[in-house]
Amino acid sequence: MSFSLDDLAQIVSERAKASPEDSWTAKLMAKGPEKCAEKFGEEAVEAIIEAVKDDKAGLTNEAADVLFHLLVMLEARNVPLSDVMDELARRTGQSGIAEKAAR
Repeated sequence: MSFSLDDLAQIVSERAKASPEDSWTAKLMAKGPEKCAEKFGEEAVEAIIEAVKDDKAGLTNEAADVLFHLLVMLEARNVPLSDVMDELARRTGQSGIAEKAAR
């Protein structure tokens, strides 16, 4: 089975419209974009900890949480994943060093 970030973004979008009693995504969204951002940050820190510990299974689990909560945060701020992917595609035309220097 093939599963993509686009698939996950669609699931997040659908679940964001559900009842907060029935969906973790909807429950988180009901708390507002700031809480969604806070949760993303928590998950990112947990992923960093697992990476530092060199715990591959832990990092895999936390990375999944990071991707999920990133998509929830984007949904909360009405930023489509396609916009993020377009920005990444734009950046592939130059080196990361040149891109950062241009900011």
